[in-house]
Amino acid sequence: MQADVVVAGFGPAAAGFLVTIGPELMKTKEDGTPLYESKAMPGCPLQVQCYERADDVGFGVSGVVTKAEAIQASFPGVDLAAEIPNAIAVKEEKLAYLFDHLGCSKRGLGTKFSDLCFKLGGVIMKGGKWQARELPFIPPFMDKKPGLVLNMGAFMGWASQKAMESGMMVMPGSPVAEPLFDGDKVVGVRMADQGVDKNGQPVEGLYMPGMDIKASLTVVADGPVGAVGRKLNEKLGLPAGHHQYDWGVGMKAVVQLPESCTLEPGTVIHTLGFPEPEIFGFFYVGPNRTASLGIFAAPWQDTPVRTTYRYLQHWMQHPYLWRHLQGGKLLSWGAKSILESGLEGAPHLVGDGFARIGEGSGTTDCLANAGVDEAWESGVMLAKAVLKLAAEGKDFTRENLAATYVKDRESSKLHKRLAKATGARNGFNKSFFWGMAGEGLCGFTGLKLPFRSVPPATRVPALEDAVKGRKLDRAKFDAGVAAARKAALPLHDAVMDAEGWPAIPFDGELLMSHQDALLKGGKVQAAAGFADHVTFADPKLCADCVKRTCVEICSAQALMPPEEDGGTPRFDREKCIHCGACIWNCARLVPGTDHGNVVFSAGSGGLHSNEN
Repeated sequence: MQADVVVAGFGPAAAGFLVTIGPELMKTKEDGTPLYESKAMPGCPLQVQCYERADDVGFGVSGVVTKAEAIQASFPGVDLAAEIPNAIAVKEEKLAYLFDHLGCSKRGLGTKFSDLCFKLGGVIMKGGKWQARELPFIPPFMDKKPGLVLNMGAFMGWASQKAMESGMMVMPGSPVAEPLFDGDKVVGVRMADQGVDKNGQPVEGLYMPGMDIKASLTVVADGPVGAVGRKLNEKLGLPAGHHQYDWGVGMKAVVQLPESCTLEPGTVIHTLGFPEPEIFGFFYVGPNRTASLGIFAAPWQDTPVRTTYRYLQHWMQHPYLWRHLQGGKLLSWGAKSILESGLEGAPHLVGDGFARIGEGSGTTDCLANAGVDEAWESGVMLAKAVLKLAAEGKDFTRENLAATYVKDRESSKLHKRLAKATGARNGFNKSFFWGMAGEGLCGFTGLKLPFRSVPPATRVPALEDAVKGRKLDRAKFDAGVAAARKAALPLHDAVMDAEGWPAIPFDGELLMSHQDALLKGGKVQAAAGFADHVTFADPKLCADCVKRTCVEICSAQALMPPEEDGGTPRFDREKCIHCGACIWNCARLVPGTDHGNVVFSAGSGGLHSNEN
């Protein structure tokens, strides 16, 4: 198939691109011919196609708080809070430090000092009786007022409708496998093969090779774990001095709040300090007594036993939050990896035949905990550059894209904000205390601490080293770990039980096991006929691995330990929610590289929940 522009992935960046370029392509000259004529289909407007892996455009789970300045600029005069389903204006914002009321966290001297400072701050900070302290102000670099609380599924469904109203086509259920190259020039994309078994081998009578979509410009908008962007990085590398070592996985839920909850719609709460000091939390109250909430876990949590799902449930039960949540009901859940390296992780933004937008292009502002509006803005900027080049009859070469899109982006306010945020969280590579100090220093003064990030795999300690200094029932630990290994199960429950973390009181409504949650909301249905999207580059590296951090971090237990020593982890794509956490939590570097052994390819499936 031939097109002028092909867009890989549909998220906020692609939406910004499509809703900007679409209305312009409907314009004509005085003689009735298109203002922007297609080279692929002469006589017609520029042909733009967008392909999305998930089987529904409203695949996003949970919410986001954003100033929405770029989104608002795309719809001047529109009341977005009234226009976008399940959206509401930000009315109140809080930042709360949560104390470890259970005594199970790993808290070093710096964290204990932070605990003491917040406990002594009771004169000016509220929340003491709830085992927390609320800061008396929101740091200006985090302030989201005026802004919006958005439900991502509803927002993306609305954005796709706006794109299609302007003539743009978004095709879900269409995983893009890889970019097409002619030397170093990108000439389009190749769709994933269909009619294959889980190993990618053709099934007789069903096999259909992935279609090639040839295009003058490939817009890479498939996020930080997308197959197209990752393959570009593998071929071209990153610019000198850039790295993608800083990540976070957001474990998210949408909850129906109990009638007893007194939080006003539009309330935004950020938390830190619990269940582990390095884990941040968020609680966004939407309309109709719904709330989007969750936690973010990062590589700084130096342990192979990482379980975002159980940590989420402990976080929800913290007294500061539980008073609002007790009696509530889980509506849906999910997870997503976030590339927090920002500009330090930015790849080559343009090349002959391609341009990158969105989170995979380095638009995450980790200082402001923001990324949706920033991704949207990058898509808008590229759309304007494409229109300019098309109007001038110029090709989409690296030089032409650099002189328009890259030049405009690097002179924008967005770039200045991202530049300020660069390295803001590097202190966490040292400790929680230095991380908080570094973020505050950067946010208020622009100065940076001298610490540097390292590949996540190099941070994963042995289990015995990770539990040193923690309160531990040794007999329970040894027995639990041995039993889990014998049963080929993750170790996190055994280790956390031995550390004193209480069992989760599953109630079947809000607090659920992994298996029950899969059936409740967030269930992924992987279409038959596609290959498994999680494989391993070198099975020998997995055979020698005893840390198996990929298994422990897996948000839905789609990865499980091998049943016999020497194998690769077992993968069940019916459980995988495509968060990509296994990629950056792999504990084994491929020799000669700075990346792990997990291969995350284009895959089918999407999050299923009417509540999204």
